[in-house]
Parts: sequence; C-alpha cells; structure tokens
Amino acid sequence: MRRSTLAICALLMVATSGCDQVNTAKAKLKLAWDKVRGRSTTQAPPPPPVRPATDTAAARVAAQQQQAGQHPRPPAAPQGQALTRDVPYRSEDTGTVNPGMSEREVYELWAAPAAVRRVGQYTYLFFRNGCEYTCGTMDVVTLKDGRVVDAIVRWDGHRYSGESSSPPGRVPVANPGGDTLQMPPPPAPPPGPASP
Repeated sequence: MRRSTLAICALLMVATSGCDQVNTAKAKLKLAWDKVRGRSTTQAPPPPPVRPATDTAAARVAAQQQQAGQHPRPPAAPQGQALTRDVPYRSEDTGTVNPGMSEREVYELWAAPAAVRRVGQYTYLFFRNGCEYTCGTMDVVTLKDGRVVDAIVRWDGHRYSGESSSPPGRVPVANPGGDTLQMPPPPAPPPGPASP
C-alpha cells in the first residue's frame, strides 16, 4: 500500500475511534498484525464489573441482627421498579420512635431501612409499610444532625411519639394562594464576537 492510502486509513480510524464497530475492527487488526509479527496473541481477561457500594451502616445492622438470631427484614422492591399495587408487609421489628433518638437507636428498634438518603445536615430513613402504592410513600424518619426530628408513619407496627408533619388522618388540600414558586428566566447568553 502507498503511504497516502495508509494515512487516509489512519485518519479515518482516528475520526471514528468512538464507534464500537471500529474498536472491534481495530482489535482484530491488531491481533492479525501480532500474528504476522510473531507476537503473542493472548488477550488479557476483561476487568471484573464494578459493583455499587452498599450502605455500610444498614449492612452492619442487618449483619448484627442475623448474628443475634433475629429475623431479617424482607427485601424491598428492586430499585427503579414502579409499584403497581400494595404488597402486605409483616415484621417483628416494631416500636415507637421518639424525637431526639439517634440513627442507631432507630435501627435497633425498626431494623435496617430500605433506603437512606443524606442531604446536608438531614438524614432520611425509608422503611417499608405495606401501603407504598396507596400512600405514595414509605414510612420516613427524618433526622437533623443525627437526631430524630420528624416521622411519617403509615404501618401499624411503626409509631412516632412526637408530632408528625403528616399524621395518618391528614387529608391533602389544595394551596388556596396558588403556587408561589417563582423561577427567574435564564440569563441571556453573552454576546458573541462581532462579524467582520
């Protein structure tokens, strides 16, 4: 082949190097060149898949319960799967959460939560309740700076001794003042360079 043809092929490969088909073609071409040159053609095994890190606090509590012979909580619905109906929930992990309790004390009382979310100084613990579809939420315990400040509970086995921001009998009502959220318009893009 002439050098100009090789240069055009190289430019074409560089221009399309993001394509999967090109990458597999490059790998096959490299193997063919290695065979011609007498090099070893064994390929390294692909790296193992990366697994997401688990919530270590919840995993520790679950492991401690299993070691102590307690019944672990049934698994929650898989992440990303929308619930289409309520699934009955039964657990021996019941009790009353009190304002001021620590996260660990809540875990000891109700076992490991189905999910934990942390935003700034707030921690939200989500627990199964058997009416996730009908209620629209799991039971939620809110902690501020590591202490319980609120809980929304719907399952009979979960109780909260403080004043809940959403007690079970509360009926949703429309906001009479309307939506007061105001979104400012996006800033105008900076002027571009003047055309000659």
